[in-house]
Amino acid sequence: MRRLARMLGRRGAILLSYGSVWALYGYGQLISPQPDQRGLKLAMQLLPLEVWGWLWMASGIIAVVSAWMPQGVDGPGFLALPLIVLPWMASYLASWLQGDFLRGWVAAAVWAAIAVPVLVVAGWREPPRMKRVSGP
Repeated sequence: MRRLARMLGRRGAILLSYGSVWALYGYGQLISPQPDQRGLKLAMQLLPLEVWGWLWMASGIIAVVSAWMPQGVDGPGFLALPLIVLPWMASYLASWLQGDFLRGWVAAAVWAAIAVPVLVVAGWREPPRMKRVSGP
């Protein structure tokens, strides 16, 4: 586990965990769509839910693959994760502003709060790895 953690680093760990969640969320939209879609009216006008599910899965896969890349090359993962959240947030917010979904602002705030750590970690540098000192 230590070797795996060393290979991933902190940035990679975030990409791997969030990417997995995003991919599973997209898969969930495909196999069992959420029953109440009032908050996603705007998003559904742009694309069908099935396409959104595939987009969520694709962004998750991009993040998972990026997790194994060195810093500086892992950018696509840090871009893909919040990028797919933006239309979701906008749709929920619009549904609330239009009066269609009274909890839309809550859903938008939750998705924003979920995405913020990804943006914070994207700005972090990996700490330098400590060199092992071999004994005499």
